[in-house]
Amino acid sequence: MNEESSTRPRHECGVFGVFGHANAALLSYYGLFALQHRGQESAGIVTCEGPGKPFHVHRAMGLVSQVFDAAVLERLKGDRAIGHVRYSTSGSSTLANAQPLVADTVRGPLAIAHNGNLVNAGPLCEELERGGSIFQTTADSEIILHLLARQAASGEPLAALRGVKGAFSLVMLTPDAMVGVRDPHGFRPLVLGRLDGAWVLASETSAFDLIGAKFEREVAPGEAVIIDRGGVRSLHPFPPERSAFCIFELVYFARPDSRLGGGNVAEMRVEMGRRLARVHPVGADLVVPVPDSGNYAAQGYSEASGVPLGHAFVRNHYIGRTFLQPSQMIRDFDVRVKLNLIADAVRGKRVVVVDDSIVRGTTARARVVNLRECGAREVHLRISCPPHRFPCHYGIDFPDPGELLANRMTPEEIRDFLGVDSVAYLSVDDMIAATGWPLDSFCTACFTGDYPLPVEAGLRKDSMECQRRRAGFFTGEAPGLFDGAKP
Repeated sequence: MNEESSTRPRHECGVFGVFGHANAALLSYYGLFALQHRGQESAGIVTCEGPGKPFHVHRAMGLVSQVFDAAVLERLKGDRAIGHVRYSTSGSSTLANAQPLVADTVRGPLAIAHNGNLVNAGPLCEELERGGSIFQTTADSEIILHLLARQAASGEPLAALRGVKGAFSLVMLTPDAMVGVRDPHGFRPLVLGRLDGAWVLASETSAFDLIGAKFEREVAPGEAVIIDRGGVRSLHPFPPERSAFCIFELVYFARPDSRLGGGNVAEMRVEMGRRLARVHPVGADLVVPVPDSGNYAAQGYSEASGVPLGHAFVRNHYIGRTFLQPSQMIRDFDVRVKLNLIADAVRGKRVVVVDDSIVRGTTARARVVNLRECGAREVHLRISCPPHRFPCHYGIDFPDPGELLANRMTPEEIRDFLGVDSVAYLSVDDMIAATGWPLDSFCTACFTGDYPLPVEAGLRKDSMECQRRRAGFFTGEAPGLFDGAKP
């Protein structure tokens, strides 16, 4: 993990599926390409040619462009497919945890791709293992696979999901059908589209734009859509819950060209910037966005304040991951190699820097140092969301509370730590108002600590690994399979 990535909120995962198209694998490839921003650790596609036919599977570590080539896509036969790009919000970054996950059930093969996190993964995992389930990964997504496989014989496999608590937007594939499911709180997005008579599912509408699909609608919270040769059926297998869509999707995660909740994400971010300027004005000569996350909010701030917008930071889009080194010099280089500053643009000026968030603050601090070195007279920081004070347990890898800058410092201490002349955040109410959604639509737990679902104490992204380590599965100390068996 590099210094830049360790101080930003990490992405979750992206899911994609297509049913009834001759180029299902190729469409999935392009769909995942459009969702690459949601996960860069691994990618996978599963295809099938129909009832009675086996699955074709390819998963690997790396970006979509690294995982798939023409030869691989040629081997992925079939007119139905699901795909996944992953960032490990639960379970470590290994090939074993790459998705889609596949299992054989009494009703045939089943593949799932999951975006989200389960908050009751520990108890469910223990229950399944006591019942004889053998886990091949340390990702909570495999719990869903086991539950579905166990319920397959009943004819009501979706009933297995009623005991699952947390965030899950799922795309599943069998030889007969593709299924999309969204948890009853609707934490994570899932959208439905059409292309040449085929049906398409994706995390965001930007995936539809790339392949030329028409957006039909969002999958509703608590809804399951079953797509087969007969068309689309809608089921509601869960009791209704209050809406809790992750507002950070609109602040940062979703692509700005996506549409969610009937609105364009970019315009929502511009409006956040406008409100930020009205509530927290400052005398300045230049508004500078932190690319790419602060671009639209900075545009709005400039529009509402009348202060000119200038792109003083230049992002290097061609750098991959670098390794965190113990040397401070290397850490500073790691920040600067991603964002370089045009010194002439800021020299002698009062600068307002606009970004979407501050998590740990070390990267923001390095940028301020860079601005001072280049001669900026004043540096004012404006953030288009509230301070992050609490971890997310629903699919975003925010760090432990003790590592969150706003959780351990007052606003004045944050200002001094970052070395800025002033720092100000958008309020929860203004952030929500900028989206145009009803006030009770969102999960804002990372800002307020108001968790829509109870979270067990000490829950962390590697909970399943820790649980299995305590049980001795990684040390060879667990009881043997036949220990205690009577002769």
